[in-house]
This record gives sequence, structure tokens and C-alpha cells, in this order.
Amino acid sequence: MSEPAALSRSRRAFMDSDGYLALLDEDDEHHAEAEQIIASLGRNRYRQFTTNALLFESHALILSRLGIQAALRFLHDVQSGSTVIVRVAARDEARAQAILRRYTDRRFSYTDALSFAVMERLRISEAFAFDRHFVQYGFQRLIP
Repeated sequence: MSEPAALSRSRRAFMDSDGYLALLDEDDEHHAEAEQIIASLGRNRYRQFTTNALLFESHALILSRLGIQAALRFLHDVQSGSTVIVRVAARDEARAQAILRRYTDRRFSYTDALSFAVMERLRISEAFAFDRHFVQYGFQRLIP
């Protein structure tokens, strides 16, 4: 299935779990930077993407750091917002496993590799992430 023409021409950013946590946790070392980045995404009309796998990871991370109410609010906000939630496909899983086998010198998580596979498939080059692995793999990390 191909993307609509308007969507394929828009600026796109991939949202990672540490970006979500930084937005929600005022004590996070990246909180102020995350707020600047999200404001910039809005001003510059970026379309935000994430995966269902990232939602699993983000929920668990937010639950462990900020508690159940913050984790539930996160799920509600993402589901009711404009972020495109991409369902990980079997081909993304196969690509992620190939990435993990190829980069044995890196400590990429399976979720990272799934994100990379989806970003490649959708031709997204920019990530809202504080995880150095996105840059190590060759993507650009958004900065304020």
C-alpha cells in the first residue's frame, strides 16, 4: 500500500520512547530540550510516526518511572493525537533481525532495530530520540 501524495511530501519524524519519557518527566535531563523539539515539530509541520512496538516499550518505561496514571495518559494522548502508529510487519521483523546480526559491535535493542527497519521502509531520516543508537545507525537526531 502506498502513502498518499501529501503525506509522502511532508516532513516526517520518528518518535522514540526516550523522547516520550523526556517530554513527560520534568526531572528528565532532556526535558527542556524535548519540549523545544516538540514545539519545533509543530511549527515546522512535521508528521510524527512511531510503531506499536515503541508504544509497548514507552508504556513500560513511563509506568516504571512515572506511575500508572502517567502511563495511561500517555497511551490516551498518543491514541487520540495525530501521531501515525505503524504496525510492525513481518518484513520489519526480518529486517530488524538482519540489522542485529550485522551490527554485533553495537548494543542495538530489538526495538531499536525494529524502529530502524520501519524508518528505512518509510524513508524517515530524522528521529526524536536521545538514544545514540539512532545516530550510530545513520539517522539524524532532532535538535532544538
